[in-house]
Amino acid sequence: MAQMTGGDALARALISEGVDTVFGIPGVQLDGLTDGMYRKRDELDLVVPRHEQATSYMADGYYRASGRPGVAMVVPGPGVLNAGAGMATAYACSSQVMLLAGTIPSPLVGSGLGALHEIPRQTDTVQGLTKWSARPKRVEEIPDLVHEGFRQMRTGRPRPVALELGPDLLHAVADLNPGEPFGVREPEAPERDVADLVRLLAASARPVIHVGGGMRDPRAFKLLARLAELLDAPVVMSENGRGAIDARDPHALPAFALWELRSSADLVVSFGSRFLTPFGRQLNIGNARLALVNIDAADLRAPRRPDLAVNADAVAVLGALVERLSPRAAWGAELVRLREDCEARIRKQAGPQMEFVDAIRAALPEDGVFVNELTQIGYVSTYGFPVRAPRSYVWPGYQGTLGYAMPTALGAAVGSGGRSVVAVTGDGGIGWSMQEFATAKKYGIPLVTVLFEDSRFGNVWRIQRDTYGGRFIGSDLTNPDFELLARAFGLDFALAEDAGAVEKAVGAAIAAGRPAVVKVPVDVFPSPWPLIHEKH
Repeated sequence: MAQMTGGDALARALISEGVDTVFGIPGVQLDGLTDGMYRKRDELDLVVPRHEQATSYMADGYYRASGRPGVAMVVPGPGVLNAGAGMATAYACSSQVMLLAGTIPSPLVGSGLGALHEIPRQTDTVQGLTKWSARPKRVEEIPDLVHEGFRQMRTGRPRPVALELGPDLLHAVADLNPGEPFGVREPEAPERDVADLVRLLAASARPVIHVGGGMRDPRAFKLLARLAELLDAPVVMSENGRGAIDARDPHALPAFALWELRSSADLVVSFGSRFLTPFGRQLNIGNARLALVNIDAADLRAPRRPDLAVNADAVAVLGALVERLSPRAAWGAELVRLREDCEARIRKQAGPQMEFVDAIRAALPEDGVFVNELTQIGYVSTYGFPVRAPRSYVWPGYQGTLGYAMPTALGAAVGSGGRSVVAVTGDGGIGWSMQEFATAKKYGIPLVTVLFEDSRFGNVWRIQRDTYGGRFIGSDLTNPDFELLARAFGLDFALAEDAGAVEKAVGAAIAAGRPAVVKVPVDVFPSPWPLIHEKH
């Protein structure tokens, strides 16, 4: 025990959890915390973006590239609201992000007196974006609540958490002990459920493995390849499950492959996926039986209709299956045809986009991190970009957060351990976050942003053209000169007018090791949607 402020104790508790970076913007309600961080500045970095939305995006990117929890910090009210989009994305993608949210002075919370940054029921807002949240009433509670927040992130489904912190508590002085991380038990596979799965697989002649975002854990990477080999079965990756298995593996297939596989599959085993369409219906698997394995019991319920529901850690179950199963024959040479057919369909549907996807893949090292955005190139990348290493593909999941890519990629670059990071974005999405070019420059973050410019919100424009008779409204953009903009921020810039130039420009930017923008002027692309959303 030692005399210290609540801010000191919080900073030290974070350090004891292995935190080395906080992404946050200081403000008067947080002064007690930032002062505590100053006293630990040799162990804890504060990275300050230019917009509060970037705090949570960066923390999410940091987690997804590193596997270590990301920490964001904002003032109350507008700060919390601005960070909300990144927290919603982290929630959708099961990311370990802790939000340190300031509050107005504790005695005034709920009073409605108009204190600086007060919003009604801020706690309700925070709770709606997190798995767990807390607001200490006494300074002595701060260390244990920090450790409980990290325990919550590391157990069960790894979703974001939050601590709301009053300025009075952050400045309060008491005899405090920062404490140590709470112990977390390694998840185990339930023996009865594993035995049931083994029996289902033994009775199956044509099994299919389906994987979602819960299988992006690096522990699953080799195990999944081994299970596919033992079962001689295809592995279908959802949009959020890309990176669960090396795309070059002979069993790896994109999400739309399920549309053909279901015609002859007799069993689908899904690991770590919500197993729903974007419209809230169970994925169509024809007459095949269904086994779902998910740590979150909510993802096993209706509208899903599983023959077997296993509420357990998907990686633990995967490991148990690999230990128990013996090699068998199932799909054989048909897998070669399936992979060739999928590749051909991608090239036929989205050939122009794939030229750029291929160029970025060729320039990016195999373990480099690709941060995907909702652009015409990005949509195709959900099934066409070959992910070859764990923690090297980042996507906003069902939240579909426009404009998130560049700030998220900045966080990924901070946490990547020196791996190269490339983000793709569009002239629509970059409007949400172009101020973060200043953050890249300030901290020397070597992010390469590939910016595709078509002067429109591409999807909105296409829908208005194809569905609404060309009645265009609100879908056109007036852009700045992106070269002048990049250079004004002090970033390297390259203009790439075709795929070959993109490969060269991205490769050169990676080699230079400085933040850079590569602008790519483009026109209308073929629709990517026929291979994303199945027609019903």
